[in-house]
Amino acid sequence: MKIKQFKDSPLAHYSYAIVSDGKMALVDPGRNPYQYYKYAEEQQAKIVAVFETHPHADFVSSHAQIHAQTGATIYVSKLLGADYDHQGFDDGDSLEMGKISFKALNTPGHSPDSITIVAEDKKKTALFTGDTLFVGDVGRPDLREKVGNMKAKRVELAKQMYQTMQQKFNDLPDNSLVYPAHGAGSLCGKNLGSGSSSTLKNERKHNWAFQKQTEEEFVDTILKDQPFIPSYFGFNVDVNKSGAENVQKTKSEVNLNVSVEKILTESKVVDARDGESYKSGHLPNSINIMARNDDDSYETWLGAIIKPKEDFYLVVAGVDEVSTILERTAKIGYEKQLKGVVTLSKTVSAKPDELNFKDFKKHQENYTIVDIRNENELTEGKIFQNAIEIPLHELRDRAGEIPSNKPIVVHCAGGYRSAAGASILESKFRSTKVFDLGEDIEKFN
Repeated sequence: MKIKQFKDSPLAHYSYAIVSDGKMALVDPGRNPYQYYKYAEEQQAKIVAVFETHPHADFVSSHAQIHAQTGATIYVSKLLGADYDHQGFDDGDSLEMGKISFKALNTPGHSPDSITIVAEDKKKTALFTGDTLFVGDVGRPDLREKVGNMKAKRVELAKQMYQTMQQKFNDLPDNSLVYPAHGAGSLCGKNLGSGSSSTLKNERKHNWAFQKQTEEEFVDTILKDQPFIPSYFGFNVDVNKSGAENVQKTKSEVNLNVSVEKILTESKVVDARDGESYKSGHLPNSINIMARNDDDSYETWLGAIIKPKEDFYLVVAGVDEVSTILERTAKIGYEKQLKGVVTLSKTVSAKPDELNFKDFKKHQENYTIVDIRNENELTEGKIFQNAIEIPLHELRDRAGEIPSNKPIVVHCAGGYRSAAGASILESKFRSTKVFDLGEDIEKFN
C-alpha cells in the first residue's frame, strides 16, 4: 500500500491517494483534480475509487468531476443522501483494491454522516479519519445545525462524537496510521496539532478526546471556545452534497478586464493585492483581502466576508496572477460569483488615509479604536481598553455600531486582517477618516 498525502496550505487541508497493483483510490480530494491525475500517471495507476468521509464545509471537493472524467466510483455514507451517483459505504461495507482491503466505520460527531476509511494490507493499517479524528483533537460538532441532508444540533453531535471516541476505534491496532483531512490552522477544530499524521497509539495517549471522562465533561470541552463559522461553510456543504461542476469549465467562464479605470455597478470589489499596492490606488467599494502567498488565508476570509452567491469583482496586480487567484477562489466554490477579474489602470486614485502613528500613540482618546480579532482571541485580553470589539467576519453587518465622530483605527493581532477591516469601514464611512494600524499593532503587544 502506497500512500501520498497532498497538502493545501491555506485551508490546512489534507487529501490522499492510495495505490496498489496499478489501481488508485482517493480520499477527500480538493477542488482541482489535476494533481491527482498527474500522480496517477506517474504511478501508472487507474483511479477507481473516491472516498468522501463527509460533505466538507471548508472546501469544495472534486469527487463528481473525478467520477465524470475517470469513471471512478464515489463511496460515501448512505446517511448523506448524496445527489450524485455513488455507492453507500457504511459499517460492514468493504472494498478490495489490489492488495488493499477498505472498510467503513460510521464515526458521527463532526457530522451525522461522517465515516472513517480503514485501509489494510499485510504490512499496515491506515485510518483516513476525515474531520472526525485529528492530530491532538477531534472535529467540531457545530457546523450542521442549519445545513445538509441530516440536520443535527451541536449537543446531539457532541454526544455522538463522545460515543465515537469511546467505541469506534477500540478494535484497531495501536500501530494504525492516522491520516486526517485537516491540520493546524483549520477552522474544523480548535486545537489541532502541528503534525500531518499520527498513530492511533499516540492519539490514545495524548489526544484529549481519548482520555477517560464523562459524557458531560466531553460535551462541555468540545463545545467550548470553538472558532467562528465562516458564512460559506453551509454553502460548501450543500455544493458537496450535490457535486460540484467541472472546475476548469467554471474558471474559463470568468471574464478578464485589463487596465480598468472604474466599475459602473455597485457590486462589491475584492482586492487581492498586497497592502502597499492597495494603498497606492484602488477602486471604490473595495475590500483588501490579500492573497500574497500560501501564508495568507485568502480563501477563508473571502468566504467569511463575502456571502455565498454575492456578486463581486476581483482585482489582481497583473495578468500573471489571474490563474492562481481563480484557482484559490474556486476552492470554496466562489468562482461562479465573479463578475470579472480585473487589473487596474494607473489612473485609479482612490487611496486610504494614512495614520499619524505618533499622534495615535500619544492621543488614543482622540480615535475610535475597532478591535476585529475573533472572540476566542478576545479572551486573551484587550490591547486597547476602550476599543470596540467586532470580529472581522461580522464587520460588514455591524459597522453601524461604530460612531463616526472621531477618526477610526482598525487593528487585529498581526496586521493581515486589519487591511480587510479598514477597507470595509472605508467604504462605509465616507466622511470619517479610517486608518489601518497594520503591523504596528506589534508595538502594543
